[in-house]
Amino acid sequence: MYSVLLTIHSLVRWLVLISLLVAICRAYKGWLGNEKYTRTDDAIRSATVNISHLQMVLGIVLYCISPVVRYFMSYFKRAVHEREIRFFGMEHITMMLIAIVLITIGSAKAKRQTTDRQRFRIMAIWFTIALVIIFASVPWHFSPFTRRPYFRWF
Repeated sequence: MYSVLLTIHSLVRWLVLISLLVAICRAYKGWLGNEKYTRTDDAIRSATVNISHLQMVLGIVLYCISPVVRYFMSYFKRAVHEREIRFFGMEHITMMLIAIVLITIGSAKAKRQTTDRQRFRIMAIWFTIALVIIFASVPWHFSPFTRRPYFRWF
């Protein structure tokens, strides 16, 4: 079960990144171009939040069953000094939860705005900050914290 969830989590990360990039591009285009906020923009905002929440649920389940996290919790004093173990036991989950909170708040704030320009502006700012945090906290193949493949298969 762990390896299946890990593979799904790895693949859904690409959906999160793609949806965030699309939402951010549309938000900046709408904000700077003073465009009308359409049903498509709202659907992209909503889909981005939903995909991010799905990824969060998968991540929390993985966190609860991960042998790496189990080791981190059992041998905290030693594990906190091991970069890869600390990354998955503490840093990755903390930063990703912060990013999901930012996406959720940004979405909710954008939804409540009275003008289209304000909606786009709020989305652009909050989603961009979340994307930077996510990008820094994903275990990319080139990451200085820990390395994982771009695509993990079953």
